[in-house]
Amino acid sequence: MPPPDPGQALRRFLGQASPGDYVALHAYLPPSEEHDRALASLRASIRAATGLATTIGYGPRFLHSTGQLHKGDGGRGLFVQLVADPTEDLPIPERAGATESTLSFGVLLAAQALGDHEALRRAGRRVVRLSLGRKSAAEIVRLGEAL
Repeated sequence: MPPPDPGQALRRFLGQASPGDYVALHAYLPPSEEHDRALASLRASIRAATGLATTIGYGPRFLHSTGQLHKGDGGRGLFVQLVADPTEDLPIPERAGATESTLSFGVLLAAQALGDHEALRRAGRRVVRLSLGRKSAAEIVRLGEAL
């Protein structure tokens, strides 16, 4: 069976929206101007397609501000988690100055995204995880076009 089409998955997910809901884009991606532009375009497309308020946050940093709101929002949020394969993955040294490593930043980011996804699910929140591969900015633009 082929992998699900992210655009189709997003349309189906947003179809469960009700008046008074909001959409939160959780971008577990490296912050960049390219991602900023693509995410802003997707946000506008979601707002136009649903009429709902939207937010954007880069993970994991948004977890320290709006992350708690998302888990305690009374169930009004639709959470779109965007993840990508790292284009560059750097090791995290076991100790300062060491070269040996059993963990990389890519693995750490993936674990944070999975943990947030699971926390939202356990809180009974509506969440979808969309994997964008290595060309994440282009895939984000395609998501907006699919709406």
